[in-house]
Amino acid sequence: MNARRAIVPVAALAAVVTVGFVAARLLERSEPPAPAPDSAGGATAGGVEAADDPGGLPDIFVGDSAGFSIRYPAGWTVDSAYRYRALGPGRSIGGVAFTVPGSLARGTNLSRDTRLSVEELPADGACSAERFLPGGASVSVDTVDGMDYSVGRLDDAGAGNRYRETVFALPGTRPCLAVRYFLHWTVLENYPPGAVTAFDEDSVTDGFDAMRRTLVVAP
Repeated sequence: MNARRAIVPVAALAAVVTVGFVAARLLERSEPPAPAPDSAGGATAGGVEAADDPGGLPDIFVGDSAGFSIRYPAGWTVDSAYRYRALGPGRSIGGVAFTVPGSLARGTNLSRDTRLSVEELPADGACSAERFLPGGASVSVDTVDGMDYSVGRLDDAGAGNRYRETVFALPGTRPCLAVRYFLHWTVLENYPPGAVTAFDEDSVTDGFDAMRRTLVVAP
């Protein structure tokens, strides 16, 4: 985990910083999910090409404004009015979010706002992951699964919560499109011994990877 906050030897100031951090994260996920849009199971959806189901991704979401499709698992909550708000006032980012079902988090320390989202920003300059993340993120240009991405990574923490975000921005897309993995969990020390188990981060990330690989952007 990256340490991104200096330790300040003034208890009152530290408390203010912690409260501010938690408030920002609560605001970032404050909007309730909207009803799931219509899905389709064929090779095309809404006039946009759709990837074949690699297994376990039967439903298709089509983004109208940006012209993309992506597959997602049955039972996940779809919020087509989602906005990412962690950048601060006036800098929210619109998109669609696919939130894990309660059954995936039940009995573990994984939080139920863990999600994958597809987000878009105006095509003003380069389509880079740093446009989608707060300051302090590490950004690189990587080829992943044969695709070139601007990849941003950010770890954060506050009040017994842990956050890990990975953004895959697609250079050259207009508007600028990015896929965000948002992992949120709580430290095991928050619970009585044996009350919950540690979630399987590799399994959750593998599921997100499978979804990202089905993203198809209209030419």
